[in-house]
Parts: sequence; C-alpha cells; structure tokens
Amino acid sequence: MLYRESLTFLLFLSVAIGEYLPKRNITWFPCPEVTSLDVTCGFLTVPLDYVNTSSTETLRLSMVKMNASKQPKQGTILLNPGGPGSSGREFLAGADGPGLRIATGGTFDLIGLDPRGVGDTLPFSCFKNDSLRANYNIKDPVCLNSSDTAVGATRAVRAVLAKSCEENAKDTAKLIGTGYVARDMMQIVDALGENGLLNYWGFSYGSALGATVAAMFPERMGKVVLDGVLNPFDYFSGRDVSQLTATDLSFDGFFTGCVANPEMCALAELTSDAGELSDKVYDLVYQLKYNPFVTGPDAVSDIIDYTFLKNAAYSAIIRPVSWPLFAIGLHGLLTNNATEARTLSSLTARQSTIFPDNGKEAVPAIRLSDVPRERVNTTSFEEILAEFYTTSDLLGDLYASIALSYRDWPFQAKGAYLGDFRVKTRNPILFVGGKLDPLTPLPNAYNASAGFEGSVVLEHNGYGHTSPSDPSLCTAKAIRAYFVNGTLPLTGTKCEPLFGLFSGNTTADALALLDIS
Repeated sequence: MLYRESLTFLLFLSVAIGEYLPKRNITWFPCPEVTSLDVTCGFLTVPLDYVNTSSTETLRLSMVKMNASKQPKQGTILLNPGGPGSSGREFLAGADGPGLRIATGGTFDLIGLDPRGVGDTLPFSCFKNDSLRANYNIKDPVCLNSSDTAVGATRAVRAVLAKSCEENAKDTAKLIGTGYVARDMMQIVDALGENGLLNYWGFSYGSALGATVAAMFPERMGKVVLDGVLNPFDYFSGRDVSQLTATDLSFDGFFTGCVANPEMCALAELTSDAGELSDKVYDLVYQLKYNPFVTGPDAVSDIIDYTFLKNAAYSAIIRPVSWPLFAIGLHGLLTNNATEARTLSSLTARQSTIFPDNGKEAVPAIRLSDVPRERVNTTSFEEILAEFYTTSDLLGDLYASIALSYRDWPFQAKGAYLGDFRVKTRNPILFVGGKLDPLTPLPNAYNASAGFEGSVVLEHNGYGHTSPSDPSLCTAKAIRAYFVNGTLPLTGTKCEPLFGLFSGNTTADALALLDIS
C-alpha cells in the first residue's frame, strides 16, 4: 500500500511539473513547403526535460494548423496519425487534411503536431551518415521466417542499432517517449488560450498516446476520439501480440471480396473459390523464399521475394482501396506476368513527403523506450516467436521482429506514465474499434474503454486499419456529432461500411457524401 501511495504521489508530482509551467505562445507563420492548402506552420517552445526541474533547456515543437471553415469556431482539435513516428504535420498538410476538416464538422481549427523524435521536433537519428543507415537497412531481414538465419541476423542488426543509437543519440533517446509528448500536448492546449481542455483525434498509436494523456490529465479532457485502438496495457509491456488477432481474418476478406467482385479483382479469373484462392497466395508466399520473382534488371527494386511480398501485403491489408492493385500484382506473380507483378512496387515504395521524414528510426526509438526495463519480456525468444507466429500467418513474423528488439535497447523514456489507465475523465472518451481491423482489433477498444469511466465503444464493421480506411457514413456522422455536439453514440452502436469491397470507391467519395449531409 505504501508503494502504491508513493507511486501515486510521484506521478502527481511529475504531471504537475508539466502542468503548471509558465505559459508560452505559439508562433504562427506561412508554410514555405505548402502552397496548395490553407495551412499555417507554427512552433511552440516547451521544456526539453520535464522531470529535470533544474534544467532550463527547451525545444521547439513543430506543427501545422488548418483553420476552421465555418463560424462560430468551436475550438481546436489536435491530431496524431499513429506510428509511433508518423508526422502530424504531414498528415494535416497532405492529402488527408481537407477530409479531416469535413469529418470534424468544419467548426474547429485542426493542429497536426510532429511529436518528439519526428521531423523537426527534436529529430532522432542513430547513424552518423546515410551510408551507415543504408547498410543497416540492407542487413535488416525484417521478416523472421524469410530464411533459417533471419532470426539470428535480426537480433544482430537490432543490437547494432541499439549500439549506434547509444553512441549517437543518447542525449535524445530518453526525451522522446509518450509521457513527454502527452505533456507537450497540454502545453499546446495552454498556449491556445481556449477553455483549457484537450480536444483530440488519435489513430492507431495515437490511441495509446491519447489514453496516456487522458490518464495523466483526466480533468482536462474535452472531446477525445481514439480510433483504431492499441491496447495500452500490451503496448507499454512490449508484448503487443494482441494487435494481430484479427489480421488473418481480415486477409480472408480480401479473398471473399475478390471472388464476389470478379470484375474488379484480377485474381478471380483463377478460381471462384475464396479458400482455394487463399491457398494459392499463401503457397506463393512460401515459394518466394526459394524462388524469388525477377521483374527487371534492378537488383534492389526488381526482385520480389518473401519479405517484399509480406511488406506489400501489409501495405495492402491496411487500405482496402488498394486491394484491386494488390490483386493485379498477385495475379502477375501467379501467371508469370512481370508487368503486372511490378505493380506491387507501388504499394511498398516510399512516398515523397512535404516535411523531413525520419520515421524509420523514430519508430523503434519511441516504441522501445516506452517500455520500462522491468517489464521487458524475459521468456525465451523461441516462445515469443511462437506466440506471434501462431497468432498470424500473414504478419506474425513481421511483428515478431519488434519483440526481439526490446532486450538490447539501452534506453528508457523519462517521465513515463506508470499508472493503470483506470480513471474518470472530465468528458467521456469515444473509442472507435474496427471489427476487422488487421492491426487494432475490436477487443482492444473494449479493453481500453473498460478503464475510462463513462467511455463508449463505437463498433466500425469495416476492413482496413482505422475507420477512414473503409469509410462508413454512420461512423463519420457519429464522430462528427461527438465533436460538434458532445453527443456519444448509444452503447452497442454498430456502423456498416458505406461501400463494398473492391468497389473502386475511396474515402474522398464518402467524405463528399458526409459534406452534403
């Protein structure tokens, strides 16, 4: 009991330190990188190290703002697209921005923040130059089932990453955890000078960030939507195998949707049986271990092997709008058509960005540092791998590579939230869980919601990762009503997707209907 009371006091003290710092103002200015959207760039100076109260060092949070399109303005909503390591600036200033404004009703300013370690906000880099970075990327097998030596090679290159980070980023690594980002968000709320409450829409990892800030500052929560929910208990234990419990079921939907819509799915000409089609594709994945498919003369981009196809499948399964293209690529592999097979490259190609992108290093740095060393899994590597492999045939070996990285990681984030995510927030949270979400299954939303008194889970019965990936007018209206009116959907509300699989429709089509409605 004494330990729990001491922990509670220390948690209160650390939160209070971040909550009562002198107020600073956000500096807004035209974005030189963005000319096609009405967004404004900004920065806010905040403490570098909230726990070290003797330090006067600061950092600048980089952000963009999209102004409300309707009056009267109702406030500001902060956004986080996930990751960890994804850029909020890129999210809002890119193609998603106009849709986010429509989805939230147009009466809110929207702010996309680059969290610590991302973009220009305390950039995190483990390598002295691009050559060393490229060497690491080439050596990292990524998929642990890609060969008999992949597990050992992965452990070795991740140990190299840890040593390189310790050598080149030790002053930064402890300062980019989720607990500090939560404090930064409240600094933004204070600087806005509105009602002192946080309005927030977080996707995927953004749900873990949202749960953290809500648990740390429950009395300061306004309207908070957590969409595509990571189980915070699993995330902060470094054993997030629950992410994959619906992955293979979601992939089954690719095959059933294909045979039901043969005019939109190239694979359907091979068979009209979804089970048979699934067997063909899984056999193909296995055969690519030993017989990679060559589409051209470039040894980097023109070899489709086991790992390449696994990464393409990952990119496709989270975005059902890409399923027709994925089907063309698979059809090419199965029929020896190099032109068709080459279309898979568009699913895995690194997209151009508006702002600096260092997400590949920020992802492990944030995720691994978020787990307290005493919580790191001590069971054998073989047991960890078996758990991931049996949970998902499709992505188990891709995600298991993350689990292998915790033991060698030398850093623990400062200011971490160590509580139990069981609080009553000033305003109830809306959790949005996808029944067939391949990365954040519906039970995660219920597990997280159970700790936040008064919260509601909206069941989104679509495919893809997070609700916008398989849009539903019902889901979109519920989220908008919550932000605009504070109205929560009734407990047990289930929303169906607006369009069918392989329909050719996009999120933009759904938002156009929402805008009209």
